[in-house]
Amino acid sequence: MKQKTKRIAAITMARDDEFFLSRWIAYYGKQFGTENLYIILDGVDQKIPKNAGNAHITKLPHVALARAAGDKYRIGKLSALAHELLKTYDIVIGCDSDEFLIVDPKTRQTLANYLSSLKIHTTVSGLGLDIGQHMNTEAPLDMDAPFLEQREYALISTRYTKPVVINKPVNWGSGFHSIKNHNFHIDPNLYLLHFGAVDMNMLVTKAKKRGADWVNHLSRRGNGTINIITKTKPRPEKFMHTARIMQRMFRPIYAFDKPGMLCLKRVVKIPTRFKKSGV
Repeated sequence: MKQKTKRIAAITMARDDEFFLSRWIAYYGKQFGTENLYIILDGVDQKIPKNAGNAHITKLPHVALARAAGDKYRIGKLSALAHELLKTYDIVIGCDSDEFLIVDPKTRQTLANYLSSLKIHTTVSGLGLDIGQHMNTEAPLDMDAPFLEQREYALISTRYTKPVVINKPVNWGSGFHSIKNHNFHIDPNLYLLHFGAVDMNMLVTKAKKRGADWVNHLSRRGNGTINIITKTKPRPEKFMHTARIMQRMFRPIYAFDKPGMLCLKRVVKIPTRFKKSGV
């Protein structure tokens, strides 16, 4: 008997981030259809990406807040949106516009089919992979080409092992990093790819908009993810299995609802087959 594909929605909130948002729409729109994408734009002046298709887009007036308060404001809006959507959807994926949840191509399943097959206990996470530019071997990003055609290394990151998939109304913590009063469950075939450090030139451009101090800081210290990827010998793919075990076992003292890795910084070479994800 053929398995029924569940109704799945993807949600995000963005401001001044048309480049990543258009990539987000292209990826999740292919997975679920743009009519199942729900996007909050932080500011009535924000441009709607040209590839938005049938995505549901809400513009809210921008509220100037300090970083922590702003994070809480945004996740509050997204949690409320997820609560409403779960009245008609089976699953909601919530993530930032530079984050892409993929299923390992070795499963030979689409993301929609794979998630539909899972028995989800409120939430499920993919292993967090923070992709960065290797400054000695990788060129600046071609803005029109797929990310994984251009980047080969990732920092295994507990920060991005996020509970982004939910099937019950819950309240995410800031940045989708945790769910209050709930454990996390890392699936063996799911990965959350983060591309915030995918290109050093992009980071410099952003720093210039924020002021000279930010540019000087980036010039002196570089970017943490990019520095680690450039300077660290990568581990083989099998280490990702070890990382999952560690993240299940170890928790930060300050946050038992988040994964830990004893502060270890480990880089892996991204499996070539991941290019099939289209990211």
